[in-house]
Order: sequence, then C-alpha cells, then structure tokens
Amino acid sequence: MRQFEYPRPQLVRPEWTSLNGEWEFAFDDALRHAGPHDDIDWRQRIEVPFAPEAAASGIGDEGFHPCVWYRRRFEAPAGGGRTLLHFGAVDYAASVWLNGQLVATHEGGHTPFSADITGALVADAPQSLVVRAEDDPADLHKPRGKQDWQREPHSIWYPRTTGIWQTVWLEAVGDTYIKTLRWTPLFDGFEIGCEVLAAGTQKSGLSVEVRLWHGDKLLADDVYMLVGQEANRKIALSDPGIDDSRNELLWCPERPTLLDAELVLRDGARILDTVRSYTALRSVSLNRDRFMLNGRPYQLRLVLDQGYWPQSLMTAPSDDALRRDVELAKAMGFNGVRKHQKIEDPRYLYWADRLGLMVFEEMPSAYAFSPLAVSRLVKEWTEAIERDYSHPCVIVWVPFNESWGVPNLTAMQAHRNAVEALYHLTLVLDATRPVIGNDGWEASATDILGIHDYDSDPQRLRARYELNGSAHTLFDRRRPGGRILTLDGFPHRGQPIVLTEFGGVAYDPRAPEHHTWGYSRANTAAAFHELYRALLQVANESAMFSGFCYTQFADTFQETNGLLNADRTPKLPLEQISAATRNAQP
Repeated sequence: MRQFEYPRPQLVRPEWTSLNGEWEFAFDDALRHAGPHDDIDWRQRIEVPFAPEAAASGIGDEGFHPCVWYRRRFEAPAGGGRTLLHFGAVDYAASVWLNGQLVATHEGGHTPFSADITGALVADAPQSLVVRAEDDPADLHKPRGKQDWQREPHSIWYPRTTGIWQTVWLEAVGDTYIKTLRWTPLFDGFEIGCEVLAAGTQKSGLSVEVRLWHGDKLLADDVYMLVGQEANRKIALSDPGIDDSRNELLWCPERPTLLDAELVLRDGARILDTVRSYTALRSVSLNRDRFMLNGRPYQLRLVLDQGYWPQSLMTAPSDDALRRDVELAKAMGFNGVRKHQKIEDPRYLYWADRLGLMVFEEMPSAYAFSPLAVSRLVKEWTEAIERDYSHPCVIVWVPFNESWGVPNLTAMQAHRNAVEALYHLTLVLDATRPVIGNDGWEASATDILGIHDYDSDPQRLRARYELNGSAHTLFDRRRPGGRILTLDGFPHRGQPIVLTEFGGVAYDPRAPEHHTWGYSRANTAAAFHELYRALLQVANESAMFSGFCYTQFADTFQETNGLLNADRTPKLPLEQISAATRNAQP
C-alpha cells in the first residue's frame, strides 16, 4: 500500500489521519442515485486515492462512467475541538455526506476542498462517509487537461481520471484555528510578507507569533495582533549587504534555501493553534527581453512534464516517486519543468521547493468555448493560484495553452476577451510572478512570448531563430501549427521569448515495432542522442531566447517522445542527457 506524507506541506499540524486505503465503490452509469440512502450496490472495492481507471486502484476500468460512489467508515478523532475533512482533488463535481448529512459540495477536478464535519459526527459509533463524483466523460466545457473524450486514448490525450485522485484526510483543530497562511517574498526590501487568516468561534483578541529560521539561526520572532481574524504583516530580515552573505538566504535551483517557520495562534496566554510551515526569499521578474531570478538574468532550461504514471495515471504511486521525478529533472540538466495541463499534487511542489526546481504552473484546458466553460475555468484557476501561491518553486502562471478552449482567437472577440481576462485576473491574484496568457501562438496579453516549434531539423531551427537585428520579422512570418504568433493589436513589445515546446523526438528502445507517437522519430540510441544534442544546442545558443522547454520528461502512454521511459528509466545515460541539456561536454 502507498505510504502518504502530510498532504498540505506549507500548513502542517501534528494531528491528522489519512483516509486513503480501501473504500467501498460503485459505478452509477445511469445516474440513478441522488443520495447515500438510495439502494447503491457496494460490492466493489477501490484503493483510494487512485482513480478507478488506474490499475493501482484495483479496478482499472477505462470505460465511460459518468458517476461513481465511494463509502468508508472511520472512527472519530478523540478529544475536543473541531474535525476538518479534506479532499486533495476529486474529478469533477463532488458531493459529500457524513452519517447521512450533506457536508460539502465542490466543482473542479484539480483543486482541494474541505468541510468542518464536527456537527455531523455521531457519538459511540463508527462514522459513515459517502462521496458521489459526477464526471461526464464527453463534457468538453470543463477543464479536463489531457483526459481523452474518446474511448481509446488518441494523439496527445490520455486515459480519463474519474473521482478521488488525491489524498482524503482528517485533521483535528481547536475551536479557533489558522485557516490559511500566505507567504510573499519581498526581495527588494529583504522582507517576507505573511498573511494569516483564522477561522472558528473567536472573532477578536487574537494574536499570532511568527518565528523564522535559516537552519539553526533564528531570523525573526514577532508577535502580531489580528484585526478580527486577519493579520497581514511584513517580516524584515537582516540584510547582510554583501553579495555572498546575501545569496545564502536566497532561493534558486542551485541553492534552494528554505526558511522554516512556526506560527502560534493565541488568545492572550492561551495557545489556540500551532502550525509549521516554510517560505523562501526570491524574486522572479522580467527586464526587457530577459527573465530575471533574484535580480539577475537567468536562462530557463525546462522540460515538459505531463505528470502521469502507467499504473496510477495522474496520482503518483508514492511520495518517493514525486521526489524522484524532481531529482531526475535536475539530473538531466534542467532547472525547471513546465507542468503541462495539470495542477500537480502539492507534494511535488514541496520537493521542487526543497530540492530546487522551478515550475511553470498551467491550467488544464477545456476544449469548447462557452460562458459556462469560462466560468468553470475562472473558478478553478483562482483556487489553484490560492493553493500554490506560497510555493517558491512556482515562477510563472499559464492560464491557456495553444488556444485550447478559445479556438477562434483571430475571429472571435469573446475568445480574445477570455484570454485577456484570465491574464489580468492572474496578475490581480498574484502580482509577483509573470503570466503567459496563451502559450504557443496567437499571443495577446502576456508577459512572456512562448513559441511552440517541433521542426526536427536543427539547421532550419537555427536559421529561424537567429537574432538578426529585430525579432519583429519573426512574428510576421512564422506560422507554427498554422497559427500566427501574435494577434493583431498585440505586436511583440520586447518581452522575453521562450521556446516553450520543441523536440518531441520519439524513441522507443523497448518496442520499436510497437505503434507509438511523436513529432519526429529516432531509431537508435546514437541517433536519438545526436538529434537531442543538436536541438538543445540551437535552443541554448539562440540569443533570441530567454530559455526553452523540451518535450518531454517521460513517455506517456502512446507518446514515446520522453527522455525517460514511462517507468522513469533513462533512454540514454543521465550524464549524456545533462551535458546536451546544458550545451556542455559530457
């Protein structure tokens, strides 16, 4: 059985209980059941948090199932206070009953939700928890990412994920507790912004103690009074003023310095809640055509990561597997990943924070345009930004990819409005990170121009992206995927240009005769290595680019264009891949 670590790594309490493991389960293809009192057939068993499509769930059924049911019993936590029930992610629309009482509903397949279930607990008996998840496999008006709407995965789409696919857990808290915690690195002032929101019965007289450490060194020990149930303060760090000493406190992939934190919520001398957390001091910004990390130009060397596993789909088989993915990306010479069409498990972001790997976070797309689709997108994207705002590894937000869900950007003003609205909304929710409005082509409102180009000829690629005077001619003539690079009225204004998808070379050393897919193909390890080396040399040496993102990290179902096989074994020696990625000698 998979071992699970604390699911919310930036707001940690000692008292929690995982509800992962065996649950009763039922398909409801005819949508016959509306509530837990209906005559549901509970004969099947499922291993939560793996989706029923995944072999790891014990079911492995990839058919069309628009509705599923879960049930399990558990013992109520001992002691007083409140009991919170948390779901990491349920795809797509969830309803939750405890002991027959509806305690939560949520729509959105990639973001968490919680409920205070204290009032629904029963005394002296096991608690009965029931979850209904409705997920229409043919609905193209909801954010679904790479989940295929056809019965068999085709082209670049993969098996569906229905129902619970991240950790379900209980947490014991007091009657008043810290509900949310938000960290903001303020690089220029050498400060850390700290926002605390409390919840519960007490509305006044609250204070919070905040302590920050760098290793064993205490950096701050402050007390702030809450206004009602909120506090928003800046924590000043002692600036050594010397580059070498200053850099020791800064987070970057080469030195991922984290600052450990403890927060204590008090009512006078009485402790109401204690949580552990962490943050980091770093800045991401743009200076004309360059991406800047901590105030200095920094080349982005990213790899596209779909975040799927053969036996468990979007759910990692273990926390070690998440850590290993971060380690492998770094071992292959990359300093970041573009998490493609997936809001990744917070445990992945924890390891990226701790081990030093930058992340482009991208919203899973819908594939049809409508007011309903846009409203769903806005809701879920807002929740994703709120969830991941405090992770130092997240450096860029990407609300749209390749005009998916807004397919008529050149002709329809409503489609253009959607991209521009999500771009500006993202900057309202987070003014500290750049935003790519629509990655790949047909750019309008954007801080970085992302270009997708899968030309497999390195010489053509080099000639195309040589910087001869102005980059404007590039935007006049290039048509990747048959699409213009920028929309009328949005000429290139000098923003950084990043080659955010290229390569995609299929190489399947295990079964070359098997039907597989890629943008181009290599038939031997030597040919694969040479083509990868030549493509990466172009991406590294073009003065036009502030960075690149190679497609892709690992083989994913029918796509065999990974640098790793689907089981994460490398197709070439890691040192060879790393040297080519960094444009260095092995």
